[in-house]
Amino acid sequence: MELKINNQIKQFQADALSIQELLDIEFPQKQTGIAVAINNTVIPKSNWNDQPLSHSDEILIISATQGG
Repeated sequence: MELKINNQIKQFQADALSIQELLDIEFPQKQTGIAVAINNTVIPKSNWNDQPLSHSDEILIISATQGG
């Protein structure tokens, strides 16, 4: 499966992934304070386990930062 994550093309061996499975692979240490959008649609965290990803999906992962 090919996905575009934050404007970078990445290949995955799996035929199917959920958002949560993708985050477990890409960000195993930090999964708080982030937002995920698929094809310009923000997906609520409550749906990450159930939201399937499709080949060529464009995924934007935004991490909250502290600052002033």
